[in-house]
Amino acid sequence: MVSDVIDRNDRFRGILDRLATKSIDDYYNPYRLFEWPDRLPEDMWWMSPELTTTFGTEWAERLTPQQLHRLSKHESINFYSLNVHGIRELLIEVVGRIHTAGFETPSEFFHHFIGEENEHMWFFAEFCLRYGGKIYRQPAGGEAGDAEGTGSAAKIQSLLVFARILIFEELVDHFNSAMAEDERLHETIRGINRIHHQDESRHIAFGRELVDLLHQDLKQTATEQELADVSTYLRRYLKHSFDSLYHPQVYRDAGLEHPHELRRSLLESPARAAAEQRTFRKTIKYLEKTGLVR
Repeated sequence: MVSDVIDRNDRFRGILDRLATKSIDDYYNPYRLFEWPDRLPEDMWWMSPELTTTFGTEWAERLTPQQLHRLSKHESINFYSLNVHGIRELLIEVVGRIHTAGFETPSEFFHHFIGEENEHMWFFAEFCLRYGGKIYRQPAGGEAGDAEGTGSAAKIQSLLVFARILIFEELVDHFNSAMAEDERLHETIRGINRIHHQDESRHIAFGRELVDLLHQDLKQTATEQELADVSTYLRRYLKHSFDSLYHPQVYRDAGLEHPHELRRSLLESPARAAAEQRTFRKTIKYLEKTGLVR
C-alpha cells in the first residue's frame, strides 16, 4: 500500500511538517499583495530574452527590437496561460486524492498546496486578462495522453499524476527564478515570478519526495515492461511540456507571418534542443537518478 511506504518514512513525514509550517509562515493574501498598473510598457521585454522561443536562432537576428519585444509580450501571456491550464489539471488530481486511502499522511500539506495553487492560478489569469486580453488555449494535442501499456492500475496512475505535476512545476520554476531577478523586466512581471518561485520551491521539494516514494512502492509489484512504459511516457511528457511554449497563435498575435511554419522551424532548430536541456537539466538528473526515466 502507498500509505505503508509513506507512513514508514520518518524523513518524509518530517519534511511534510516543515513544509506545512513554512506555508503558514509565508502566507500572503494575493488579492492585496499585487499592484496592477493599468498598462505595461509595450517597448520592453515581457520575458527574459534568453527564455523566448527565438533565442539562439536566426529569428533573433532577423526580427527588429520592437518585434522581439512584442513577441516576448505574447510569449509571456502564453507562459502564464500554460500555468493556468497546468494548475487546473493538478488541482483536479490532488483534490481527487486528498483524504483518500493511501494519501492520509500528506493530506494536511495537500490543503496548503491546493490553496496556494488556486491563488497562483488567479494571479496568472489576472495578468493574462489585464495585459493580454485573453488566456491562450492549449494547442491541439495538448493532452499528453495515458501511458501506453501501463493499464489503469491505481499505483501507476498516481505516480504519473504526481510526476507530471513535478515536471510542470520544475519547468515553470526555471522560468520564474530567472525572471524574478531580471532587471530588464517590469516590476509587476518580476513580482509575480518572485512570489510563485517562493511557493514552488516548497511544492517541488514535496513533489520530489512523494514521486520517489510512489516509485519505490510501484517497483514492488510492477513488471519491467510497466516500468519501461512509465519511463517512455515521462520522456514524451517532458517533450510535450516544452513544446507547449511554441504556440502558433502567439506568433500570429505578434504580427509574424506564417505562424505554423515559424513554429515548425523553431522546433527543428538546434537552439530548441539546447533550451529544453537547460530547462530540464535538474529535472532529468533527478528522474534518471531515481530510475524513473531510463
